Amino acid sequence: QVQLVESGGGLVQAGGSLRLSCAASGRTFYRYRMGWFRQAPGKEREFVAGIAWSGSTTSYADSVKGRFTISRDNAKNTVFLIMNSLNPEDTAVYYCAAGIVPLSARNVKFWGQGTQVTVSS
Repeated sequence: QVQLVESGGGLVQAGGSLRLSCAASGRTFYRYRMGWFRQAPGKEREFVAGIAWSGSTTSYADSVKGRFTISRDNAKNTVFLIMNSLNPEDTAVYYCAAGIVPLSARNVKFWGQGTQVTVSS
């Protein structure tokens, strides 16, 4: 089993920044691709960003490229999502995920509980 706990969400004005953190635990954590998904009200959960265990491979949704950065600290079993130039369309519950490649919602094996990000205009 892998447990994921997110933190760092909140309310921010358009143009602002936030950093989300995901603390992972569990013996098999290292086996999984890590990533972030988000779900806005009335919409399906969508992929945001993913990162390999080594950190050498990252991927992003087109809507966040150039604004969001995913990284990881393996010594602390933590994955981060740095979000810059936020806009109201980024408002959603953000979920940390551990899964297999390709990292899509159907390939996620473990989900965090989610953290709310609200961007005001």
